[in-house]
Amino acid sequence: MRLGYTLLTEQAGPRALVEHAVRAELAGFDFAVMSDHYSPWLDSQGHAPYAWSVLGAVAQATERVELMTYVTCPIMRYHPAVVAQKAATVQLLSEGRFLLGLGAGENLNEHVVGRGWPPVNVRHDMLAEAIRIINDLFDGGYTNFSGEHYRVDSAKLWDLPDLRPPIGAAVSGDQSIRRFAPLADAMIAVQPEPRLCSFWDEVRVSANADDSRKIAQLPLCWDTDADAAVARAHDQFRWFAGGWKVNAELPGTQAFAAATQFVTLGDVAASIPCGADVERVVDAAKPFFDAGFTDLALVQIGGEHQESFLDAAERELLPALRETSAH
Repeated sequence: MRLGYTLLTEQAGPRALVEHAVRAELAGFDFAVMSDHYSPWLDSQGHAPYAWSVLGAVAQATERVELMTYVTCPIMRYHPAVVAQKAATVQLLSEGRFLLGLGAGENLNEHVVGRGWPPVNVRHDMLAEAIRIINDLFDGGYTNFSGEHYRVDSAKLWDLPDLRPPIGAAVSGDQSIRRFAPLADAMIAVQPEPRLCSFWDEVRVSANADDSRKIAQLPLCWDTDADAAVARAHDQFRWFAGGWKVNAELPGTQAFAAATQFVTLGDVAASIPCGADVERVVDAAKPFFDAGFTDLALVQIGGEHQESFLDAAERELLPALRETSAH
């Protein structure tokens, strides 16, 4: 099991994120994932720097950790041809340490370009076209494309890395797995459901595709004061309670605040490990190990509360998680 650290752009500014990435590498994390947002989920998080500029800086400030977007939406705010160029550039800067994580996005971030927000089946159609365009550009040469949602006119990536950036696709159920397992190199999901992993593998086999990584994410709020941890998680991460079918549709921070106004401290404490309890974190991670995920990225809630978490990760959390995942 590979263990990762989340550079959450919604809760820290660009310079702090680079510092956190360096410290996470020193702490022993295997990889670092970065969210790609135009807006935070809630006003209390307070940040949303441009992820790709930060990734370039992180690529230069680190030496070993794999880097990944978790996830970039290539369907509206970014044209897929531009995403391909950005991914190739980060792969070059990081000397082959980058994985391009893609998903169908959230209204929260994509509505800013003023094109409305299509239903999920249309978003999946758009993502499938986008992945095809990105893969074509990664192949080298000129790409021309005329689809239902995108056009590409004689595009070429002039700086291509020797190692092609692998692509991860975010999925949530059978429909999205059927669509994206044959197109991507890795699965991305947030629920520890064995069906996601087993069906992904089944579709990959039927498509004569290689075995692939399955990457998940686990939020937690590490703090020696458990009550403070619960309060901070409620303040900044109660949006998580809505689930992705809801979270993908809401347009802004006020909508998320309204939708989660009845989420209690107890609700948050029951769903997110809070406090300085290694066993609680291990217990929350174990369902991902058991489900068949190969990678798990931890999210420490609170942009100003990373150092104590990273100290604990190096000293206690990573050894305990690795020991558990090995059994």
